[in-house]
Amino acid sequence: MFSILDRKVHTMHTITLKSDDNFYNTLNDMVKTLNTTKSDLIRKAVIYYKDVLEKEKLKAQMKQASLKVRDESLKISQEFENSLSDGINV
Repeated sequence: MFSILDRKVHTMHTITLKSDDNFYNTLNDMVKTLNTTKSDLIRKAVIYYKDVLEKEKLKAQMKQASLKVRDESLKISQEFENSLSDGINV
């Protein structure tokens, strides 16, 4: 059974943000369109951006690992090719 005492209490903090008119108007337009609050929209935007950055970091790590494996595969392939002709006179 679920009790109200089981809920975690989250402390909310206040953040002050300075913006130009264009950003402010864009934010207000989005709030109206999405039927949400400025705070909720900004929270979701920050979380989304964090996820994007983490995915980009993971992609970079995967690319680096892939290039390392490719270099090793090319080295082994070249060594194998060289060994095929060792001591064989054609």
